[in-house]
Amino acid sequence: MNGCVHSSPDQPLLCIVGPTAVGKTALAVILAQRFGGEVINADSRQVYRGMTIGTAKPTLEEQAAAPHHLLDLLDPSESFGLALFLDKASEALREIRVRNRLPIVCGGSGQYVWGLTEGQRVPAVPPDPAFRTEMEAEAARLGAGALHRRLADIDPARAASIDARNVRRVIRALEIYHVTGRLPSEFQSAERQPAGKVLVLGLTMNRQALYRRIDERLDRMMRDGFLAEFKALADAGHEMGEGPLASPGYRELGRFLAGDLSLPEAVSRAKTQTHRLARRQYTWFKPSDPRIQWLDASEPGLADKAAALVVSFLESQSPVIQ
Repeated sequence: MNGCVHSSPDQPLLCIVGPTAVGKTALAVILAQRFGGEVINADSRQVYRGMTIGTAKPTLEEQAAAPHHLLDLLDPSESFGLALFLDKASEALREIRVRNRLPIVCGGSGQYVWGLTEGQRVPAVPPDPAFRTEMEAEAARLGAGALHRRLADIDPARAASIDARNVRRVIRALEIYHVTGRLPSEFQSAERQPAGKVLVLGLTMNRQALYRRIDERLDRMMRDGFLAEFKALADAGHEMGEGPLASPGYRELGRFLAGDLSLPEAVSRAKTQTHRLARRQYTWFKPSDPRIQWLDASEPGLADKAAALVVSFLESQSPVIQ
C-alpha cells in the first residue's frame, strides 16, 4: 500500500486548481516567489519526458523562477497514476517542509489534488491487462452503466464516489477487487492522514473567454513546434493514441500523421477536445465546492488578490512560513 504525507496536521499547503489554460502555472510561480514556495506538479501529463509543448509544461524561465517537482519523471510508454503520484508528491512535500518552504500544488488533475489533500491511500495493485480488456469489451457491449452496477453490487460505497461515465476508474476499482479480494473502499478510507492545513485557490473565467484562451494557446503551441515534438515521439517508437499520447492535441496530430485528417482539421479538433477537457475538469473543481476559494483569472489584480488570501491563511497557521 502506498503511503501519504506523514507530517504535522497544522503545516500549511497551498493548492492552485482550475481548468486547463486558465493561468495556474503563472500564478503558482508568482506566489512561490512571494512566499518562499516550491511547486508540486499535479498535471497527469507533465510528468512525461518529451511532452513539453503539448502539455503546456512550465517554461525553463518559470522553472528557474521557482523550484518545480514532479516534472519529466517518466517516458510516455510508462504508466503513471494516483498511487505513484501520492508517493512522489508526499516525498516532495516532506522535502519542501524540511527546508521550511511553502509547498504549492498546482494542476488540473482533481483526483490527484484531492487524493493528496485528503490523505488517501491507494493499494499498490499492479494492472491486470487481461482483466481490463475483458471489462472494456463488456463496457463497449453493455454500456458504462453495466460496469458501474457491477461495482455497486460489490462495493456500494466506492461506486457512489465514481461517476458511472468514468469507465477507466470503474474498471480500476473492479480490478482492485479482482486482484486482492478486498473492497476498493477499504483502501480509500483506511489510515487517511490529511496533508496539512490546506488553502485551495481556484482559478476560473467566463467559459467562452476560456475557450478563446485555449484556442490561442494551441495556435501558439503549433508555432512553437508542437508538431515537431509529436513527430519526435513517434520516431522514438511511442504508440500514438495510447496512454498519455491519447491526450487532446497528441491524439489529433496522430490522426494527421496517419493521413486521416488535414493539419487544420487536426488543430480544430484538438481545440474542441481541449474545451471538453476543461468542462470535465469543472466536475472535479465545482464552483459550489466550499473547499475552494475562487478567483476570476480574467480580472485585474489577480496575483495581489491571491497573495492577500495566502497571507491571511499563513497568519492563521503555526508556525508561520516567512
